[in-house]
Amino acid sequence: MIRPQDLLCPKPEGLYCAPGDFYVDPVRPVDRAVITHGHADHARSGHGTVLATPETLAIMGERYGRDFTGQQQAIGYGETISHKGVEITLVPAGHVLGSAQAVVRWKGLTMVVSGDYKRRRDPTCPPFEPVPCDVFISEATFGLPVFRHPDDREEVARLLRSVQQFPERSHIIGAYALGKAQRIIRLLREAGWDRTIYVHGALERLNALYQKHGVDLGPLAPRHRGRQEELRR
Repeated sequence: MIRPQDLLCPKPEGLYCAPGDFYVDPVRPVDRAVITHGHADHARSGHGTVLATPETLAIMGERYGRDFTGQQQAIGYGETISHKGVEITLVPAGHVLGSAQAVVRWKGLTMVVSGDYKRRRDPTCPPFEPVPCDVFISEATFGLPVFRHPDDREEVARLLRSVQQFPERSHIIGAYALGKAQRIIRLLREAGWDRTIYVHGALERLNALYQKHGVDLGPLAPRHRGRQEELRR
């Protein structure tokens, strides 16, 4: 009888698949890695071979340089590859551009490694896709009942009401550079804000990457010193 730990088990380097001899989101450099998405706590440089979605590979290249891995292997959502008798499929996780759940199948056993995911709609990436499985290995950053996130559209509406009420003031939004910032920008666009949004320089390359992959962020401009008067307009 095949046990889950025969297929995936924890090691110091990360979650290891012994039959396929690969890791999922390893924390140390390994010979072969499956990467669920481009955030630094999941995607690191220095692996021999990295398998991920094309978008995740592009994000890793943007953040770590073109030589972040010895070899890249891109597979799209819903595609399946077989490695040493183990099937690997990537399906949408709904977290950031290119984010995926790793579906691992071997000898009739199916295990899903979620990576980071969310079920709420995100206009910058495909929605989370449930996958029937025997074992679901889940991220649970906000899994406690104490976490109750407000509706994102209502939060954007509150922001725009404040802009309308205080047009002479700058409204500054702090957001993580990969995924969070682009989501806020898209939500603002969907809410009807079509004017230029000024962004910190740390966002510029990732914003450009999102737009290159079909996520329309609208007119953006860098926020430099000396622009206070322009921001007040």
